[in-house]
Amino acid sequence: MIRIVDKLLLFIYSIAIGALSVFIASIGFKWIPLKGLNDMASQLYSSQPIQITAIVVGILLFLISLRFFILSMQRGGASAPSIDQRTDYGDIRISIETIENLALKAASKHKGVKDLRARVRATDAGLDIVLRAVVDGEGSIPTLTEDIQRSVKGHIEEIAGIPVMNVAVFVANVIQSAAFKSRVE
Repeated sequence: MIRIVDKLLLFIYSIAIGALSVFIASIGFKWIPLKGLNDMASQLYSSQPIQITAIVVGILLFLISLRFFILSMQRGGASAPSIDQRTDYGDIRISIETIENLALKAASKHKGVKDLRARVRATDAGLDIVLRAVVDGEGSIPTLTEDIQRSVKGHIEEIAGIPVMNVAVFVANVIQSAAFKSRVE
């Protein structure tokens, strides 16, 4: 939502600056005579509604300029969420997407798992991983999910070096095996 508002503000700001630049260029090329400028200035100083409009437009353009200045000074806030660690040699950043892919890789090695999705949340105590799986239903679901939990926890802790506090497996569905039609001859 904020990006949409920023795009709208940028559009309005661009139109205002474009109009102002055409006005200034018109003065420079003397397309607006000096008498016309004097008439505009005297109208601005004599008419209170025009003064109020000029004040409001000026303040709005200043606030929009300030907003864009602050946005330009912010550090890449759009970067992917990550887990930051400090070592003796420097900082390490591992993206949440990387952890999700590691969890998917470990879970997909199990026989009977057909479709997987992972969601990772970093907490102060460690990682909280939720896996959504579709299984074939050929084997024991509790055994399969325990094996998935164990392998995902071990794989992520070994590869990423980040403690895993919880691995939750949600079995969303069981794939229906294709019914075999008997041939009648």
